[in-house]
Amino acid sequence: MNHREPPEDRIGRAALKPSAVVLRARRALGTMAPSLFLREWMHHPAAIGAIWPSSSRLARRMAACVPRSGDGLVIELGAGTGAVTQALLDRGIRAERLVVVERSATFVRHLRRSFPSVTVLHGDALRLATLLPPAAKVDAIVSSLPLRSLPQTDARAIVAQWQQVLRLGGCAVQFTYDLRARLRHKPAGLRQHTSHLVWANVPPARIFILEA
Repeated sequence: MNHREPPEDRIGRAALKPSAVVLRARRALGTMAPSLFLREWMHHPAAIGAIWPSSSRLARRMAACVPRSGDGLVIELGAGTGAVTQALLDRGIRAERLVVVERSATFVRHLRRSFPSVTVLHGDALRLATLLPPAAKVDAIVSSLPLRSLPQTDARAIVAQWQQVLRLGGCAVQFTYDLRARLRHKPAGLRQHTSHLVWANVPPARIFILEA
């Protein structure tokens, strides 16, 4: 007797394959990230601004500030080893909407291997406006840049571009290890909407949400 597999069983098993691939990628990302991050920090401590990657809790809280709906771009600045990138994808931000801007060539190679469907640009956030297409519609900017450790002129120039590229009603999300309730470099034209403390991070961090 020929026992044929019901179509729904085949579909059910096939649906498990992507999640298995995602789980393997997450495991690989988790094991590689700390050592890669530490090596890069030893070479460029001021540009990295921390000695450990962002925790999954911090990454998820940042991603949760980005609306799922919309057809504009979501720009991530300073992705490092990809903790926030993964959290944005897990939240439901489509890969084709996500554009990552990273200055470190080491991190760029790592991110392109880990997230082949995401656009990863090797560039400086100081030139964000020139990296994007002139008519690009930007719904959100998610920044892990160490603004406190950058020269003040660079930090101000970076955040000034957020107001320039964000659409009206868009948001910018920035985390900092300065736990005070006021962002040091708030760009003109953006209103501080709220902030959240994340204690389950090393060190603890504060997330700021700004609205255009």
